Amino acid sequence: MRYRWLALDIDGTVFSSEGILYPAYRQAIAEFCQKKNITLNAPDGERILQEIGKPVKQIFANLFPQLTEQDRDFLSDRVLEILCQKIAAGEGYFYPGVSETVADLVANGIQILVASNGRKPYIEAILAAGKIAPLALPLVAIDATIHNKTEILECYIAAGVDPKALLMVGDRISDHEAARAVGCDFAWCAYGHAQPGEIPDYELRLENFSALRELLVNA
Repeated sequence: MRYRWLALDIDGTVFSSEGILYPAYRQAIAEFCQKKNITLNAPDGERILQEIGKPVKQIFANLFPQLTEQDRDFLSDRVLEILCQKIAAGEGYFYPGVSETVADLVANGIQILVASNGRKPYIEAILAAGKIAPLALPLVAIDATIHNKTEILECYIAAGVDPKALLMVGDRISDHEAARAVGCDFAWCAYGHAQPGEIPDYELRLENFSALRELLVNA
């Protein structure tokens, strides 16, 4: 088998937060404005979706450049809390066949990792809600010392993952860049959030998540 490890992105790969992002932002901004006694308009849903796949601090700097970093951190923390609550309540959308496909891959000896720009509580909420199989290595997520997906993959490689046997699965340019940076193959989720022309090349193209089973197990 060519690939022994899969590093899965989250948003646009296994899960879509499209339906819950704007309400979460709107609620967090309303609470922030009440606390600060100011007016701040919420970005529209399309503008928020354009930021999916980027590190959280970059997203909030792009959306709210007029705020201080402290205020942006307050907003991002509150958005995170609201999103985790919504996911735990069954909101959001898992792409078809995710849990079944992951279970089949694991049963066939492929080990699952996560490489996402989302924060750890958000990722863990999605993994729990989707009943996704236990990860092969402890989850590495963006924090004070890990800044992007390339560094996440480098952590896994340092823990013994062979990049030549690793497939990065994702939908955005940050996934592609991380794969190229560490020398592993890239599977592009064409059903995700990428803008036209965003992804320059890939080893595998997925029209749906379940295609991984056909390409990696049944090939």
